[in-house]
Amino acid sequence: MEPSSDPCPKSAVSHGVGLAGLVGLGLWTLVARHYGMNGPNAGFAAVAACALPMVLWSLLVDRVHRNASTGIDWDMAPRPWRSAFDTALVKIAGLWATWLAIAIFYCLARWYWQGNYHFAMDLFAWSAPGLVLLSIPYVTWLDRRLREPRDATYAFGQWVIGGAAGAPDMAQVAHHARAWAVKGFFLAFMVSIVPGNFADVVGWSIGRAISNPVDLALFLIAVMFMIDVVMATVGYVLTMKPLDAHIRTANPYLAGWLAALICYPPFVLMGGGGPLDYHAGGAEWFVWTQGNTPLQWLLGGWLVVLTGLYAWATVAFGLRFSNLTHRGILTHGPYRWTRHPAYLSKNLFWWFSSMPFLAVSGSIADIARNCAMLAATNAVYFWRAKTEEKHLSADPDYRAYSEWMERNGPAPRFFAWVTGKRSGARAGLHPAE
Repeated sequence: MEPSSDPCPKSAVSHGVGLAGLVGLGLWTLVARHYGMNGPNAGFAAVAACALPMVLWSLLVDRVHRNASTGIDWDMAPRPWRSAFDTALVKIAGLWATWLAIAIFYCLARWYWQGNYHFAMDLFAWSAPGLVLLSIPYVTWLDRRLREPRDATYAFGQWVIGGAAGAPDMAQVAHHARAWAVKGFFLAFMVSIVPGNFADVVGWSIGRAISNPVDLALFLIAVMFMIDVVMATVGYVLTMKPLDAHIRTANPYLAGWLAALICYPPFVLMGGGGPLDYHAGGAEWFVWTQGNTPLQWLLGGWLVVLTGLYAWATVAFGLRFSNLTHRGILTHGPYRWTRHPAYLSKNLFWWFSSMPFLAVSGSIADIARNCAMLAATNAVYFWRAKTEEKHLSADPDYRAYSEWMERNGPAPRFFAWVTGKRSGARAGLHPAE
């Protein structure tokens, strides 16, 4: 527990919102299991079941719509509809142009028409007409209440329309483009993997899961991955100002984008056959622990704990999860122990689950290569972490949190002890110093 004289900075998200989402997701999963609903539509319905209680908690309990960071002034008399429509029209033009650009990208990129991506493309095509129509009243309604409606979407609309709408702020245009590039790329991927992760949990036999430690661990790990995927998808969908879940900034650094994209299809380097594939001649943990039940319980339990920490790191975001963006600074849950709980837990998981230092092929070359490639994968995630810190450090709230973490966080203090460096806490430093 941190000293009372050095309290942790307040988190932008409460514990309750993520827990509310877990309850909704859990209830829908039980219903789906009872009725045998494990298809793609039931999987995406899990996203709605998770999102609805989080939205209600955010609005009714946390009252996030009242946060100053939304840019909305609820006490201000709404602007006249005609006046608001002048700015809203420009923003709607920018929004529609953005969606058209994303649609063209989906059409040109062949991987979006293969495998699991088919479901995402069908869902987007089905929902597109409704989104186009609803965007008109929504944007106009919101512009009546925004303190400053001429935001990044407005600047992009100016750029689309041309001189008739005035000269756009190109920095804001770039921000809009980066934010929607993040949403367009990652939302399609998340939607494509939701059905499979949900079906894995719904279709799993409970009798089989409790029959032995390996199957129990694999079932619980599948549950954790489903929670992570569903909660993350909610975050990509609900980037909305009234929920204070909008994107403040998207990472402006090329290194940040490179570090993130090489961890996801179709650019992923760590997948099977990729340049950083660390599975050559190897086997998973349950192969090496065959016949040793106590070791299976111990190692399986440890992997469940690591996956649980990984899922918890996503749940802690509530409505705000997404890569490469700043949507508020988290300081609660696992983020009180380390700045990067998801990266730390998943990289440890890979070492203990794949055991690259063992090879069924018996090849020393395979062992050496696998260890080197997994170490290189760890280095990629370290690189990702540093690019994210560089991006977020523009916010004084993140700097305050990062400095507090150096003084009080268990993980930073442990690594400081390992490397022999003095942390802020050991040096006796405080925020003002």
